[in-house]
Amino acid sequence: MKKILVVHGPNLGLLGKREPQVYGTVTLKQINQSLEKLAKIKRVKLTIKQSNHEGEIVDLIGKGKAKFEGLLINPAAYTHTSVAIRDAISASLIPAVEVHLSNIYSREEFRHKSLISPVAKGTVIGFGAKSYTLGLEALIDLLDVK
Repeated sequence: MKKILVVHGPNLGLLGKREPQVYGTVTLKQINQSLEKLAKIKRVKLTIKQSNHEGEIVDLIGKGKAKFEGLLINPAAYTHTSVAIRDAISASLIPAVEVHLSNIYSREEFRHKSLISPVAKGTVIGFGAKSYTLGLEALIDLLDVK
């Protein structure tokens, strides 16, 4: 059974309450439940983590090389600032799919640059909570091709 690490970045634990006009009203718990349901159907095992701390995310990815075949990540604000997370993904050689609830290109200009996209196999943005399930489906398809 393939194992996939799911990483939710900073402030995503506030989903459902934080800026619903941007992020919707779905909670992180509901997103995780949708991911688990899809994983069960697709026969993959998920390990799901959320962290507000850059170093913790770097450690999860770095240690994940030996444990996981794929990475689904919403780096949240670290998308635009974290060379460390970008380098961890690159160094791990784990195929990664980057996801975002909102369309980062229709928001503030500082959000238009992703440091993660160049080291990800693909990016799914702007479909709200559905971005996660679309991203997981794409990642599973990528892993099945390997």
